[in-house]
Amino acid sequence: MRPEPQCLWTPSLPSKAWETADAVFDPTNEDEDAGRWRFRGTPAEAWPLGWGEVRFKGRFTAFRHLAFFPEQAANWDFLDRAVRAAGQPRVLNLFGYTGVASLVMAAAGAQVTHVDASKKAVAMARENAELSGLADRPIRWITEDARKYVAREVRRGSKYEGIILDPPKYGRGPTGEVWRLFEDLPELAGLCAELLSDQARFLILNAYAERISGGGAGRAARRQAEGPRRVHRMG
Repeated sequence: MRPEPQCLWTPSLPSKAWETADAVFDPTNEDEDAGRWRFRGTPAEAWPLGWGEVRFKGRFTAFRHLAFFPEQAANWDFLDRAVRAAGQPRVLNLFGYTGVASLVMAAAGAQVTHVDASKKAVAMARENAELSGLADRPIRWITEDARKYVAREVRRGSKYEGIILDPPKYGRGPTGEVWRLFEDLPELAGLCAELLSDQARFLILNAYAERISGGGAGRAARRQAEGPRRVHRMG
């Protein structure tokens, strides 16, 4: 059970069901994403999960996350179908975290470039690749600031048939770079549009911030992509 200040809906489960939760996250007063977990019984450090051919570990983190985002299953299903239809596309996963989306695409036949600024996240992604039996697939694991990597790829003239852009509201790069969603997303979306090939199948944008709607994010990305090409999908 985790509090979510941005959740607008009434829980579908009855209140009594929440009283039996195995783990409850208590946020601090200063920061809703920081806090501690309370457990019923002895907590597991990690537990096995799977989606399709992909295997990965769930973990309790100090910032409320579980080392994966279950609502992304709809995007995983889309990515699996899009990659299989495209053959062996080159795809780029920015802010790739623990790599579930990267592994879904690799299992479907894609050549994947996975980028995240966190060494710990990339290490967990590589561990998930081993668990999935996908460590030998063509996946490049890169620990770097997403903007720096994308800018360099644009200068190189690199092209991709699909891009996932999954930025946090706020973050820091490996050498102190600062990411702010509202200030930095338009530039990064524009650079990503330049990386889409003529055979591009998708650009998926996720944005976790109360102040930005799906429609607003879509319009921002489309404005940036109007020159080179149209945005194929907003997630």
